Amino acid sequence: MHSLLFIEDDAAIRTALRLALEDEGYVVVEAKDGADGVQKFLEMTPDLVLLDLRLPDISGFEVCRQLRHLSIVPIIMVTAQTDTHDLVAGLEAGADDYVTKPVVAKELAARIRAALRRTHLVETSGAVDSITIWRFGDVELNRELSVVSKAGKELSLTKTEFSLLCEFADHPGMVMSRDQLLERVWGYEYLGDSRLVDAHIRRLRVKIEDQPENPTIIQTVHGMGYRLIAK
Repeated sequence: MHSLLFIEDDAAIRTALRLALEDEGYVVVEAKDGADGVQKFLEMTPDLVLLDLRLPDISGFEVCRQLRHLSIVPIIMVTAQTDTHDLVAGLEAGADDYVTKPVVAKELAARIRAALRRTHLVETSGAVDSITIWRFGDVELNRELSVVSKAGKELSLTKTEFSLLCEFADHPGMVMSRDQLLERVWGYEYLGDSRLVDAHIRRLRVKIEDQPENPTIIQTVHGMGYRLIAK
């Protein structure tokens, strides 16, 4: 049974979504603010975190960054904000996905299942019948061990970032559209929201590229998408 940590200052929202998610079979622990959320995260090591961006003490962005320093657990933002800057900032702080308020419980449950499925696929990636070691310059992707290293130093990638890099590695040189990546990595339709893909690729480039602003591994193909250049 998967455990979820829900960091949200609105008690009514916490209770309503906790009850809905418990009906889906999850164990849900509530936290009323950022400090409470970080403390409970340390105590319970959840399988996934639901995180409101607007908290009364520590901002959700800062909580996300703190959790990312501690773990690669999937993080889904729950926010009333629809501003592109806030959403992208949350994704670049380390979140894997987001939902906006008012939250539809069935939609949230679907996104949680997809995030947990990505985690499972990464953890069992050595069982798939595929090339297990890829090298791109000084970057090595070892699928059997679920490890990515650069110049011999292991990198800390989230499960989503790892899945995204594996998807590119499976199709070297092939232009992948944002819609294709959304379907293959996130696992279901996202109504053409390319912000998830773009933010994750920016984060991935910071980790694997020598010059993220001038990438040589994951290249942008303007008007079409992205492709991986394996050298």
